[in-house]
Amino acid sequence: MKSLLFAALCCCCAVSSFAQFARESIHTDVVLYNKRQSFDKYLRDKTIRDAFASPLDSNTEDKYESACWAICQFMIRNDEVKQGFDKLFAAYPTLAYSTRRAFLEAVYTVYPDSYTTAVEQLLQKETIPKLFAMQALYLFRNDASMDKLIQLQTLLQQKFPRNDTLPLLQELKKYLTLHNTYAEQPTPPVGDLFAHQQVLGQKIIYSFQRWNRDYPGLAIVQYADGSFAKDSTGKLLVFQQLARAGSNLPYFITNGNTPQGIYSVQGTAIAHNNFIGPTPNLQMIMPCESTDSAYWHTPYDSTQTPLSNYLQLLPASWQQYQPLTEAFYAGKTGRSEIIAHGTTIDPAYFKGMPFYPLTPTLGCLCAKEIWNEFNGGFQESDQFSLVNTFIATPGDTGYLMVINIDNQQAPVTLADIRQFMK
Repeated sequence: MKSLLFAALCCCCAVSSFAQFARESIHTDVVLYNKRQSFDKYLRDKTIRDAFASPLDSNTEDKYESACWAICQFMIRNDEVKQGFDKLFAAYPTLAYSTRRAFLEAVYTVYPDSYTTAVEQLLQKETIPKLFAMQALYLFRNDASMDKLIQLQTLLQQKFPRNDTLPLLQELKKYLTLHNTYAEQPTPPVGDLFAHQQVLGQKIIYSFQRWNRDYPGLAIVQYADGSFAKDSTGKLLVFQQLARAGSNLPYFITNGNTPQGIYSVQGTAIAHNNFIGPTPNLQMIMPCESTDSAYWHTPYDSTQTPLSNYLQLLPASWQQYQPLTEAFYAGKTGRSEIIAHGTTIDPAYFKGMPFYPLTPTLGCLCAKEIWNEFNGGFQESDQFSLVNTFIATPGDTGYLMVINIDNQQAPVTLADIRQFMK
């Protein structure tokens, strides 16, 4: 079972709010220098080192699981982690499902190419669809050849002959077959999305990302009247967001990267979560995550399927573009609680990564936040600015679209977005 410390990463107990927020009201002791130092010591010494130093048995397995969750979120890799992984590989058949899932996620996160032989051996014996998918994805990331693709597809069919009834395995098949192709193809015209907003008549946040989620994206806000949020000089307002999970797993795996597609913004909230922090967040749901009535801000045609209604939120030029259905199918696979929030996690854990100083999550959209380690206030918060910009006009609901614009190996820039507005 996850420790309470890391279970907090997965939940968001929130209180709704409908007015604009004051900067001076946002404060947290979690980011103070001494608190961060104390947390880091506990994380490394107790949660990971001491757990992996103990024998692995039924009395200590929950500590191993907690260590794996910590490794995923903070991307810790060292010899102690490797030694713990060796024990977990050896004991894999006897582990509880939750421990195996946390372990596979940790391996995928911090040692993406070190355990192909061991994972291949697990795959041959795996009987649980989600664990099979995680193992197959690990191997495919290291070898995307046609031979490997055929091997994985054949094994999937042999082990799960009724895979067409399992949404997760259907998404795995699509990912193995199409992901690398879509990553190199252009999107339909982004300008068509801006024009179609007037048909919907809703506020929309567009979060433009790269296919390689190591690189941060940018969000912009289009108001219900069709205008874009700008500053006092007329410059387009942009907000840095990271759509990368700590694990970097694909969109259809729990705790994977933020799925592309259309989210329904349900309002704003304050999270009681030490890792998300006190900055207001945007509460969102996917179409298959909740009831239809909760998701839709536009008329719902009950004579059509949910997917058909979802596609009507897009202009005709985008309705056949499969990547924008990721959020729809991610909800079917069981993903939930994907919101747009800030972060109090110390960015020092990720120094040297392309997304630094932003911090990865369990699959949410996470905006850039830099905190003052001596007074607990924020120095810079794109999350605060995004939320206040979104609610600067009446209403706190609408839609948010996550769109991978291309596969450049660089952060999304204002220049990238300006080309869509010509």
